[in-house]
Amino acid sequence: MKPITVENIKIGPNEQPFIIAEMSGNHNHSLERAIEIVEAAAKAGAHALKIQTYTADTMTLNIENPEFKINDQNSLWDGQNLYQLYQQAYTPWEWHKSIFDRARELGIIAFSTPFDDTAVDFLEKLDVPLYKIASFENTDLPLIKKVASTGKPMIVSTGMATISELDELVRTAREGGCRELILLKCTSTYPATPENTNISTIPHMSELFDVQVGLSDHTMGTGVSVAAVALGATVIEKHFTLSRKDGGIDAAFSLEPTEMQSLVEETRRAWQALGKVTYGPTEKEKASLKFRRSIYVSKDIKAGEKFTSDNIKIIRPGFGLEPKYYELVVGGKSKRDLKVGEPLVFGDI
Repeated sequence: MKPITVENIKIGPNEQPFIIAEMSGNHNHSLERAIEIVEAAAKAGAHALKIQTYTADTMTLNIENPEFKINDQNSLWDGQNLYQLYQQAYTPWEWHKSIFDRARELGIIAFSTPFDDTAVDFLEKLDVPLYKIASFENTDLPLIKKVASTGKPMIVSTGMATISELDELVRTAREGGCRELILLKCTSTYPATPENTNISTIPHMSELFDVQVGLSDHTMGTGVSVAAVALGATVIEKHFTLSRKDGGIDAAFSLEPTEMQSLVEETRRAWQALGKVTYGPTEKEKASLKFRRSIYVSKDIKAGEKFTSDNIKIIRPGFGLEPKYYELVVGGKSKRDLKVGEPLVFGDI
């Protein structure tokens, strides 16, 4: 599978995992805090900083009907009106350039999730290098077609999507002009639980659609992300904040800077450990072969004396005969005088 190159960073199975820090609404309506989040993400080693481009009006209607309220006791936002929630969470469009510029100064990729055509047009003016589609928009085929028409790489979260919906998504993206598509396994609960994450889907999804697959991870901690890399995930997206105690729309399931740094390090280790299918000693292991067990003289033996369990032993190191010859050696006779501590070799028998 070919790597995807974004601003000189390669994303692919033979590259270290591409780590995205998602700011979302954790700026808490402060541009200064937003910039601090960018700086903290860069310092922690994230490869990219993502925001979201919408307004309450591009997301929903400003009405109080029951269906426009979140009614889910397991949700962080249970009981909230959608319009009011998006008013709290959105990132002002006039901030985008400052956020993107600071990210570029620090050497990390800055991009966004658009939620309608106007957001795509706006982001194109800022020359974003790639786009993200959120899980709740992965059935919005007109939006996917609009993003695909830019010709830029597209990352799509697959939360809630059936195989047939994913097939429509992938076909629409490819037919619309997207040649570089990455799908993210995602569980659209906030936070998500490990037992409801089903990361075994990652290699299956990759094979099914012939695309790179990553993980948009809403679980707490980094363990699920590390496990996803072991299953072939090339991209990990995690919500990010300066401190969960500061509060914020997504703070409860966001990583703090030290945790983000750990995510970068541990996913890289998991990727390095994958290697390739191999048997026998590696180059680094060859020096350890001498510490295997072998047959040694454990008591002085005279020429012509029989080898017994009393005068030979299987011990470390490995300079003597391999242990598999022990039963053949016992009962044989020594050709010469042997001293305790000598490795037994065929010429001695």
